[in-house]
Formats: sequence, C-alpha cells, structure tokens
Amino acid sequence: MSHLPLALYGFGAFFMIFWFGTWCVHLIAICYGKYKLHKKSCKLPTESSPLPGVSILKPLMGVDPNLQHNLETFFTMDYPLYELLFCVEEKHDPAIKLVEQLLDKYPQIDAQLFVGGSDVGVNPKINNIHPGYMAAKYDFVMISDSGIKMKNDTLLDMVQNMSERHALVHQMPFTSDRDGFAATFEKIFFGTVQSRIYLSADVLGINCHTGMSCLLRKAVIDQLGGLRAFGCYLAEDFFIAKRVTELGWKMRISNQPALQNSGICDIGSFQARLIRWAKLRVAMVPTTILLEPLSECMLLGALAAWSASLLFAWDPLVFYLVHVLCWFLSDWLLLSIVQHGSMPFHKFEFVIGWLFRELSGPYLFLHALWNPAIRWRTRTFKLHWGGMAYELPLNPPASDSLTAPLQPAPTLLPTTNTTMGAGLAAAKQRLLIS
Repeated sequence: MSHLPLALYGFGAFFMIFWFGTWCVHLIAICYGKYKLHKKSCKLPTESSPLPGVSILKPLMGVDPNLQHNLETFFTMDYPLYELLFCVEEKHDPAIKLVEQLLDKYPQIDAQLFVGGSDVGVNPKINNIHPGYMAAKYDFVMISDSGIKMKNDTLLDMVQNMSERHALVHQMPFTSDRDGFAATFEKIFFGTVQSRIYLSADVLGINCHTGMSCLLRKAVIDQLGGLRAFGCYLAEDFFIAKRVTELGWKMRISNQPALQNSGICDIGSFQARLIRWAKLRVAMVPTTILLEPLSECMLLGALAAWSASLLFAWDPLVFYLVHVLCWFLSDWLLLSIVQHGSMPFHKFEFVIGWLFRELSGPYLFLHALWNPAIRWRTRTFKLHWGGMAYELPLNPPASDSLTAPLQPAPTLLPTTNTTMGAGLAAAKQRLLIS
C-alpha cells in the first residue's frame, strides 16, 4: 500500500482518532450517568441554612391533553417556599381558563397569572415570560416549559445542586413514559444521542444547556441585563449559559432528568423540532457542520472501517458490523441508566426505533443545512452566524423584495426594541426551541 498517496493515510489516521474519541464520549456518558443521575441528596435544610425561595416561570400557549396534569405537578411539590408565575401572551388563550381553575383548586399556593407579555426581542418565549420575571420576588428563578412534568422532589434536587460556585442548574432533557411509536422514538433519542452529549459535556465543562427546565441566580441574570438582554436570540438558553460562565460562575446538571410530557406526540412534529435544533447549532457553533455528521453511528462506522482496512489491513465489513453492534448495546445501556426503571416498550421496539433514529439523523441534519430558515406556525425566522435572529415579514412589498434586505439584524439589539415595529409585534407566541 506504499504507492497510495500520503494524504490518504492522514485521513485514515484522523478518522481512527475521531472514532476512538467518540467511544471515549460513550464511556464518559455511561459512567457519569451511573454516578450522577437519580442520586438522592443527603443534604437537609436546617434552621441556620433554610432552603431559599424560588420563583417559577411557566410560559404557556394553548392547551394539550396533558397540560393540566403537568401544571398540577407544580402545585403539589414538596418544597417549602416557591411561587408560580404563569405567563400567557394572548388574552383569548385557552390556557388562561385552565390556570384559573388550578389557582382556585390550590389557593394555598402562591401563584399569579400574567397576560400580555412584553416586546423585548424576537424570542417569543422571552417576550412571554418577561413580565413574570420582572415580578419574581425570590433570589432564584426557575424557567420551566409547559410540557414539563415534575416529581415531588425535583425542585429540591435542583436547589441542592446549586452550590455557592454555581449560578445555573439545568435538567437533562428526557421524556415521561407515554404510549405509541412516536413516544418510543422520542425516548430513544433523548436517552441515547442527547444524553450521551449532555452528560459528557457536563463532565468536560462544555456548554450544552437547554432551557426547558433550569434554575438561575436572579442577581447574576440581572447583572447581565435581565432576560431582555437575551431577547435577540432564539436559543436564549445557550447564550444565558455562555454569559453566566464568562462571569466565572459554574453550571451543572441536576440529578433528575427533565420529564417532557407533552400531550401531542407524533413523528413529524418531533423531527421538525430536531431540524430546528440543528439549524440553531449550526448558526451558534459552525464547527457543528463537520463534527455532527461524523459523530453519527453509520457514517463514522463506515469511515472508521475504511481507515482500519487502510492502516491495519483489517476486514472492513467485520469492523463495521462490530462497531454498529457495540454502539447499539452501549445506547441500550445508557438508556437504561437514564430511564432508571423498566422500559415502557419491548426490546424489538427499541431495535426499530434505534435504527430509525440512526438512519434518519443524517438526513435531518442535511435538511437543516439546505434550508436554514426556521419556520414556526405562521412566522419565519433567520439566523446570522453567532445566533442573532430576525423575523422575516409575512408579505414583503413587491417593490422592495429584490432590492432591500428583509429586516436589518441590528434592530434586534435589546437597546433598540422601540424601533422594531409591527414585525416583532407579530412574534407573540412561544417558540418551542427548547
């Protein structure tokens, strides 16, 4: 093989090193998940160090079959001092009636409903919860999406993970047990691909924060300009974590994963969600364009098999099949650790769901690259490199469509929100990015 170009051996060595590094990520996630997840804290509050109060922000838009149950879990938590701040932007939203019923059912719980939102940026979630954030009276603020289901001790676990060095504690995304193949597919994704990256990133100190359930030091966020300072980003969770760590604070995951329990569960909407995430990652971290496809089981296995054949004269087919089998088994092991109990589906369903995830993953990523615009309901957003977002007008004037920019990005800075006009006024619905 000495007649082959030297560059081929360089590529072969690169792919083998990357393959080895990816397996190190597998091992880190499995070991750390076993150590960290579902661990009960031994710290108990005392008279000299009581538990701090927590203001919980709940952005709501619309209702689904599980919303009432999800919200009710926040009224029944075993935590001594907290307030619930429900935020709805549209005055005719059916979620308002549901919240009012819960307020009447649990009068002993400190809870308020805010209707109307604020125009502080392009991010609909920030616009929705901003009035609640301004009214928060405790030193710690929790942001929790509407589809999150809480256990009785989840808030206690998050607070006890908030040490003096930490300003951000977030839950690793996972799912509650639900019926159907779509729910199985979601659980497989969050329990394998997402958990592997999330756990290893937490060990290595890499920003992998998703804002669906997180606890923040309000004084630190205020120091950064408050939530309004992040209204110009769609992925506000990433930039909140970035700015917090730049101030020297630490962040980490809690012991309990976040249980997503949306009443609407189908393959199409979940894949659209994955595509939106991929578009955000590409805009925020451009190296994702190269690294993310290479981390996929099937593609990485093929490249590593070719490299092993080139460098060591190993049988590439045997190498590839062993690689896929080991990846499959390690994913099952990691999912079992995250689930921490019996699976709600059969092993055969896991095989089908796992294959579907692995085969569809590269396609979804290419789809995100091909069309970087983010569509949500009747609105379309575009991202600049670095994560700054702006909304495209629904019906741009014909005379300007070929000569003028759709909307200049600088108008999205929080300090210029008074010049945004009707384009941002239309962005008043929660965008389920996280």
